[in-house]
Amino acid sequence: MTAFKRTLSLQTTIAIVIGGVIGSGIFMKPALMASQLGSPVLLLSVWVVAGLITLFGALSNAELASMFPQTGGQFVFFQKIYGKGFAFLYGWAAFAVFNTGGNASIAYVCSQYTNYFVALPRFSVSVEHSWVIHLPYIGDLFPLENFGVKTLTILIILVLTFISYRSVQYGSRLQRILTLLKVVAIVLLVAGVFGSGKGSMQHLSQTLPSAPHGWKLVAAYMAAIAGAFWAYDGWNNITFVAGEIKEPQKNIPKSLFAGLLFCIFIYASINLVYIYALPIDALASSSFVASDAALVAWGTLGGSIIALIVILSTAGTTNANVLATARVTFAMGKDNRMFRWAGKVHPNYNTPGNALWLNAAWTVVLILSGSFDMLTDMLIFVSWFFYGMSALGVLILRKKMKDTPRAYRVSGYPVVPVVFVAFTAFFLGTTLVNDIQNYRQDLTPVINALLGILITCIGIPVYLFSGKKNAPVLPD
Repeated sequence: MTAFKRTLSLQTTIAIVIGGVIGSGIFMKPALMASQLGSPVLLLSVWVVAGLITLFGALSNAELASMFPQTGGQFVFFQKIYGKGFAFLYGWAAFAVFNTGGNASIAYVCSQYTNYFVALPRFSVSVEHSWVIHLPYIGDLFPLENFGVKTLTILIILVLTFISYRSVQYGSRLQRILTLLKVVAIVLLVAGVFGSGKGSMQHLSQTLPSAPHGWKLVAAYMAAIAGAFWAYDGWNNITFVAGEIKEPQKNIPKSLFAGLLFCIFIYASINLVYIYALPIDALASSSFVASDAALVAWGTLGGSIIALIVILSTAGTTNANVLATARVTFAMGKDNRMFRWAGKVHPNYNTPGNALWLNAAWTVVLILSGSFDMLTDMLIFVSWFFYGMSALGVLILRKKMKDTPRAYRVSGYPVVPVVFVAFTAFFLGTTLVNDIQNYRQDLTPVINALLGILITCIGIPVYLFSGKKNAPVLPD
């Protein structure tokens, strides 16, 4: 068996988009963003602007996916646009950090909130700190820290991997169920807080005395945008499973458009709930804004409700990520000698079984090290570089392959991809400048953007070595 069956319906693809996007970011990021901006109106605008920019990128990618509806998504696009070497760098970065690290991070949040209902065991502080891994210029890792939470996180990854390993249909059905439960829970949260009558829309007109102005406002806005981009991340999961979608030329653009518009609406609604329930100073200083908003509406019961919503939300996102991201590793394995073992289709289950377990194994390593949050923070810069290069590829292929049939052409061409590429370049530039300034002021131990580039560039010698005749080959 050399190809997957096209079994994923439009309903499932929409569930993968929504489930892959709405995770923990909307419950964790708004407080920090409010403190950066100092204005509820600006906070709302960030979520809408970031959503629309993300939609521009998604629709640009939809044109590429309709041209090359194959398993692997951007890995396949980059092969066609920039060649095998560039595609391998993307696959390497995805495997080494932002796919597996993202899976670990979201599953870890799910386990943390399970701890709200069931006290998970952990070692004493002395035992937790008895084993330390020091990374120069970066920080210390403590593999034994929060070991009960880490153990549950590993179990979640392994169970969801096993489900997707045994059947694409099992994984997709679970995704539809988890996405439905997630959406219902969020709708109840929004309706419940507004229906309580215990907030005030006058909070919208408040601002913090420390609200930034001038260039500082631009820098703060870009920093807040980065947080929103992380919350919107996961939309490209649908392109990874393009080779398994029914009528991909129609269903991929539809699922991206419908799914992301729904996410924008949900994110704006939830932030409006936070603003309605909390004045801007309380919102900006909140350690967990969703819990504080629910506390205003429902009292102590609010904590349990929010914890349950976060568990449902992160479980759905983890399942969507596990199901989809292994397809990038699979595509890389089909094209690279060193990773050939990962590019095999399971003969009985018709799934990328080896790639799923390879991703799971590396995810477990990241979970035990506790390094996944550090890695994903560093690689947000690199992941958006690849998003920008993907949209730029639409412009390139319109000239390079102008006679190739396109079942879907991005609406508003060339404005939509050009705006996305330009905004991405501006975002990357301001992020790099902010990182350098924070490093010079001793606010961070390392320049995250440059370290992310360095980790990605490690893939260059790996790619060159894997192309040699004497390079090792993973067993069949």
